[in-house]
Amino acid sequence: MADRTAFARVYQMSAAKLFGVCLRICGERQAAEDVLQEVYLIVWRRAATFEPQRASPITWLATIARNRAIDWRRANDRPPPTMTEEALAPPTERADPAIAADEAMIADEEADRLRECLELLGERPRRAISTAFLDGLTYKDVAQREGVPLATMKSIVRRSLLQLKKCMHHDA
Repeated sequence: MADRTAFARVYQMSAAKLFGVCLRICGERQAAEDVLQEVYLIVWRRAATFEPQRASPITWLATIARNRAIDWRRANDRPPPTMTEEALAPPTERADPAIAADEAMIADEEADRLRECLELLGERPRRAISTAFLDGLTYKDVAQREGVPLATMKSIVRRSLLQLKKCMHHDA
């Protein structure tokens, strides 16, 4: 049976971050709010399918948010977003973004490690990873920007992700 208290805690701890993911990809505040609601419905229904050995909870949540936001953009035939001042304005209600000092230190170390690993990639793979996962573009959008076939871009991203995974877990 679903645990409403646990779900509320997950929402409180992740809503601000996931809203940012949705907003960055959708480019519209109302759309991002709607997508975020759908994300939490998906999380509620699929909570039992979460596999902690495959990803951290926030990675799982962010992946759902990213994919749902991209689906929204595709369904509404929207180009990659350009952020407006209104869209970038802070939400009126958000979870406290502050994290504990030890969690912040671990997150900083992981971010530093990720930057180091990204630097080991070539320029094109690094740009592909950045635009696909940080800017929220689809593989098709990235392929068009880079002037390569979609299958080639998918291969570049897949190989790059495997390299990043190996690099990130090298000393772990």
